[in-house]
Amino acid sequence: MSSQPVPAPAPPSRREQILAAAAELFARHGFHGVGIDDIGAAVGISGPALYRHFRSKDAMLGEMLTSISEELLDGGQARAQRHRDPAELLVELVRFHVDFALDNPALITVQERNLGNLTDPDRRRVRALQRRYVEVWVQAIQDVVDGADEPSARAAAHAVFGLINSTPHSRHLDRGQMAGLLRKMAISALRGHQE
Repeated sequence: MSSQPVPAPAPPSRREQILAAAAELFARHGFHGVGIDDIGAAVGISGPALYRHFRSKDAMLGEMLTSISEELLDGGQARAQRHRDPAELLVELVRFHVDFALDNPALITVQERNLGNLTDPDRRRVRALQRRYVEVWVQAIQDVVDGADEPSARAAAHAVFGLINSTPHSRHLDRGQMAGLLRKMAISALRGHQE
């Protein structure tokens, strides 16, 4: 049996490079502490050249946070469609969110700190996507936890997000250990919700 070589992932586009650099800078210095020239320098172009890719720093933040929210929603919905067993789905949702948080610490930090810096239309779009992602979790929690009503399932989902999203602030364990610990803690917390 011959194995086909796995194609290398496509290199990030210039827009993706700019967003990644902006996320790192926004996470480190805050949205208002970063200028267009700082972002340009991080990707090796002049600040004004960024305007060929984004109309403003606000537009960059809007696309960044909208993209995160879309990726989380798409991932949550895909798992809900694949895993019909409720307990298995809950484990997969936890695994997915933990992996996302550990692989994207700057984005998690930017999302946590800068939602208020979005323009009103972008904030509404991000909030709508986030609500739909939460609904995937609420349904999964209610399907697993006996007697969980909708408000308590929603509160549990947000509490677990808080636990998992705290990962950018922890540097005590390597990625594998941190992933295992977070998955175990999140599942324990959700299952403990039954008591």
